[in-house]
Amino acid sequence: MRYHVLGPVVVHGSGGDELALGGPKPRSLLAALLLHANRVVSEERLIALVWGDEPPPTVRGQVQVHISGLRKLLGATVIVRRPPGYLIDVHPGELDLREVEEAAARARAELEAGRPAAAATELRAALARWRGPALGGATEPLVTHEGPGLHERRVSLLEELFDAEVAAGRHAAVVAEVADAVRENPFRERLHAQLILTLHACGRTAEALDRYADIRDRLATELGAEPGRLLREAHLRVLRDDAPAGGARVAEHRTVPQQLPLDLPTFVGRGTALARLDELAGQVGGPRIAVVVGTAGVGKTTLAVHWAHRVRTLFPDGQLYVNLRGFDPGGVVTDPADAVRGFLDALAVPADRMPTSHGAQVGLYRSLLAGRRALIVLDNARDAEQVRPLLPGTPGCLTLVTSRADLTSLVAAESAQPLSLDLLPAGEARELLARRLGADRLAREPEAVDRIIARSARLPLALAIVAARAATNPDFPLDAIAGELRRGGELDALDAGEPATDVRTVLASSYRTLSSPTARVFRLLGLHGGPDITAAATASLAGVPVRAARQALTELTRAHLVAEHLPGRYALHDLLRGYAAELVRRHDGDDERRAATQRLLDHYLHTAYAADRLLNPQRDVIALTEPGPGVTPESPADQVAALAWFTAEHRVLVDLVTQAPADSDGHVWRLAWAMTTFFDRRGHRDDYVATHLAALRAASREADLLGQAHVLRNLARACFRQGKLPEADRHLRRALVLYAEAGDPIGEAHTHGNLSWVLEQQGRPADALIHAQRALGLYKDAGDKTMLANALNTVGWLSALSGEHERALEHCEQALALLQASGDRFGEASTWDSLGYIHHQRGDHERAAAAYRDALDIFREVGDRTNEARTLARLGDARRDAGRKADAEHAWRRAAAIFDELGHPEAADVHARLAR
Repeated sequence: MRYHVLGPVVVHGSGGDELALGGPKPRSLLAALLLHANRVVSEERLIALVWGDEPPPTVRGQVQVHISGLRKLLGATVIVRRPPGYLIDVHPGELDLREVEEAAARARAELEAGRPAAAATELRAALARWRGPALGGATEPLVTHEGPGLHERRVSLLEELFDAEVAAGRHAAVVAEVADAVRENPFRERLHAQLILTLHACGRTAEALDRYADIRDRLATELGAEPGRLLREAHLRVLRDDAPAGGARVAEHRTVPQQLPLDLPTFVGRGTALARLDELAGQVGGPRIAVVVGTAGVGKTTLAVHWAHRVRTLFPDGQLYVNLRGFDPGGVVTDPADAVRGFLDALAVPADRMPTSHGAQVGLYRSLLAGRRALIVLDNARDAEQVRPLLPGTPGCLTLVTSRADLTSLVAAESAQPLSLDLLPAGEARELLARRLGADRLAREPEAVDRIIARSARLPLALAIVAARAATNPDFPLDAIAGELRRGGELDALDAGEPATDVRTVLASSYRTLSSPTARVFRLLGLHGGPDITAAATASLAGVPVRAARQALTELTRAHLVAEHLPGRYALHDLLRGYAAELVRRHDGDDERRAATQRLLDHYLHTAYAADRLLNPQRDVIALTEPGPGVTPESPADQVAALAWFTAEHRVLVDLVTQAPADSDGHVWRLAWAMTTFFDRRGHRDDYVATHLAALRAASREADLLGQAHVLRNLARACFRQGKLPEADRHLRRALVLYAEAGDPIGEAHTHGNLSWVLEQQGRPADALIHAQRALGLYKDAGDKTMLANALNTVGWLSALSGEHERALEHCEQALALLQASGDRFGEASTWDSLGYIHHQRGDHERAAAAYRDALDIFREVGDRTNEARTLARLGDARRDAGRKADAEHAWRRAAAIFDELGHPEAADVHARLAR
């Protein structure tokens, strides 16, 4: 069977013949189902789409007649009745709309792989499936409601095609097609921007500028509007003559996040709720926000994740997910600022481009989602104020919120659509048990099943726990399990309507089925305050081998007392975590709880330290005590694994530092110290400061002079990155005093070097040189050749800034020889850059250019984009002063492109050079 909706609505049978669908009504019913293939479409929505706002009184009978006729034509099982409506079963390769979506996905993958020509081929194949205006022969209400969305898809594909063709260098071949598309869509700004840049790339700059003037005048005259961002940027690029050599791509390939947790394979029912969400997904225009509300354990998250997986192909620009932990028993509610920052990380925003303020980060987040079709799932929200900063500002996205609160203000102010999730109907509760235990087992004891459902109050969480109890003991009669629930009185309170107390009672029944070692592990998990935990961390927490911890987690997962929400990462529902915390206080003494907490801190500290050494092997070291008995730290294999570990454990580590018990001060400041390289690489400035303020308090309580000095140095670095230079200066001067009192000359040397860096940025090169020279002397006395070399380079650089070029040259040449001998590639690159500057100031422009090229080679090798751009800018300056204006402009353009890509503030200086 082949279905077509991208043109006249027709169906071709297996022999290729067109099937007789009849008049507009059955044709429209079929099209409405096909537009939501493999999803339930409610009868009310079908009627509205096909008959409009004023259907005849006999409309439901007509729907049944037309559906019956379609079944006879297509096959009895193709269209099925699923309350509250119907579903059409469509297989791969049967629907042209699906083929278009699949081709577009392949094209994006080709672009990601750097094959724009192949991407263009896929996109042309997708566009070829349009055989005219979509939904031809359908009723006016269906065309009016669904036609604009389909037209939008086609135009978006055209825009992607033009980007791919231009990226493949075929701008001359495609310019006429772009012009035709502009004529058909006269107010589509992205198409106008593409045409302007493509004309410019073809050498038709005057015509490109005329096009901009025309659309600007037309927007002002007909719409009373100014050109948007894309048009303004295209105009500026033409004026700057900076269209890329391969063409003029308007929209770069975007990272597509896929953050949804794992779907639950035993999900059942919820047909009405799913249909309502499907309807919201099908709406065009306006805000699309759904709020799923209900009591704890009713399955809000399960529904949200299941539906999100089911419709993710409708959101090709990605799916974002965050657990807002609004009702966390420990009171650790996710700050919206942390959630926004996590989304920006998922959208691959570079650290140098990350704004400092929360408001600016929200603005960037919404800007990145503008024009995208993305799904945002905000799970377990506490209130509307926690949600609002996370709402996108574009109608193409859909936001799905779950909460125990009603979020009435979100419904009133943001037009969110509320969806109340109630207890499962008895039939769906029975299906849930059947999927977990097998229909045969239920059929043998139907009365026992009825009692289990009744005594579980049809609450999904309670049913899941009872099913886990039965599955763990397959030989137990269901009647015995039903009787156990009655005998212990575990579910008595369910009749009183207090869900939290009821769930806790049901959890007690499941807890007693655990083996003794697993029960202990479950209790100890109540001491872990982070969002999730690995098997290795669980092993250290419990003081057992990793294999035993993994076995315990497997048993807990099967009992539904923990969930493996991501591969290898285990999370407790907030009620489960609270229940585990109650149990550990009741059954485990103060000494056992304290020992478990210390083992957990040991685990994270030693793993973080090992990961940091991989990320920055040149960094100074701190003293650690050996891990305690029973602790099994992890050992990341390489830098990639180390960075991945920090990324996964980021929130856990921050929570440990900021919320650790008072008797853990030594762990706290050392753990904060071990996180600094990660914070530097990823730009987590706020966490950087918060953890080090907590670390400074911890080191001060311990009266640890070295600990305080180390923390103050890092805190100064964090303040420097926030642009707070006076605070950085103050922290470093305190650190100097403490290092001197502790008798640590290397620490003093590091701090003098840091001070020289801060003073240089404050415009005080002479004062900076004094501190750099002090660092140099201390390194020389200590015999630290690597740091001596870096200090020589710093002194050379600051001498050059002060005009002492011969002295600067002498120091930097010494530094270069030492750095090349030690294999410090980053230090070597920095020194080549200093030498380039020195030769430039001495008037030796060719030697300056050669030194800059050596620096560039190494900066590219180590992946340092920021310093690559800075060196390119200085190379341009040297070429300009040598009279080679074309070479200077080329270097500046490359520098500006990198700075623009990073969102770096130094881009303005380079653009100013180009403008002059």
